Order: sequence, then C-alpha cells, then structure tokens
Amino acid sequence: MPVWVQTRCGMERGSALALTVVLVVAVGFAAHHFWTGRAEPVRPPEVVRAAAEASPTETPGAEIVVDVSGKVRKPGIHRLPAGSRLVDALSAAGGVRPGTSTEGLNRARFLVDGEQVVVGGPAPPEPATAPGPGAAPGAPSAPVSLNTATVEQLDTLPGVGPVLAQHIVDHRTRNGGFRSVDELREVDGIGERRYADLRPLVRP
Repeated sequence: MPVWVQTRCGMERGSALALTVVLVVAVGFAAHHFWTGRAEPVRPPEVVRAAAEASPTETPGAEIVVDVSGKVRKPGIHRLPAGSRLVDALSAAGGVRPGTSTEGLNRARFLVDGEQVVVGGPAPPEPATAPGPGAAPGAPSAPVSLNTATVEQLDTLPGVGPVLAQHIVDHRTRNGGFRSVDELREVDGIGERRYADLRPLVRP
C-alpha cells in the first residue's frame, strides 16, 4: 500500500499489510466466483443407437451341399439355399420313411456346407409278452394240459405236428391219462431234446 495512503489514514505498517492481504484475497475470490458462475454452453446429448442383433446375411444366390443318408426316400447329395434348416434337407430327400424315428434330430437347426445328415433307423417295436423260461417262440402263453388237450391244441406246441399230437392222444388213451409230465418220454417220437423243449409248456 502506498506510504501516502498509510500516512493519510493513520495506519501502522502491520495493519496496512494485513489489509492488503485481505483485499488480494477478496479480489481473487470475486474473480473465481465470476469465472465459475458464468454460463457454459450445454452440449446436446449424444444419441446412442442400439445395434440390433442382425442375423447372418447370406450372399444372394449362395447354396450349400449336404449329404442326406439313412432312412429317407431319396438319400444322396442335395443342394439347398444357404441358411436352410435340417427340415429342408429332409424335405429335399423326400421325407423320412414310414416308421422311422426322428428322435434326436433337431429339425430346426441351420445346416452348414458339406454336412452329412444321417437319419436313424425305425422306432423299436413294442415289446411283446415274453414266454416263460425255456419256452420256444410261438408257444402258448399258458401250459397245455396233456390230459384234456385235443390234437389241434397239441399241434400248436413247437416241434409237435399232427402226427406227434396224435401219438400223445393215443398214449393218453391207452394208459388212462398222464400222471406227470415225465411220462412224455414214453410217447413214440419224443426224445430227450424234444422233451426238454416241451416240458415247460405242458402240464398233466
């Protein structure tokens, strides 16, 4: 602060120095307040465009080659438009054959060039009722009575024809019936092997 100001105001040197510091601080604060309080241009918000999930585009006119084999009507090499699905390959092959199981095939999936499609075999048939232990295929489900069965009924037993069936009936008539299945061994034409096949299928 100039000396003449100090002299005129009757201020001591220390007081004048303090006043100078206060004035400098006040001016600095005012300048800072003015600078920070001025209006700033507002930038418009940027428009963010959401990128849509685009499906892979195929070149117009492009095609793929697939090999369809197995239980189809027209197995072989087939040319399909790029982007085709498995159901399109099955259609190009004439469809699956009747009775063919397509389980495990995702018919909606996309095909790739050079792929091989193998269609599985026919669906497994429904399980039939299994005969008893030792029973031959085609045997009656219930044991046949040796004492009451007719020639026709005995003829249904595996390995027993009309002649052997008549021998069984004749033996039954001569001996008053069968008391046990073991007596089949005494019938003419029944050996040990045939007896072993018939034993689980008959009863006295």
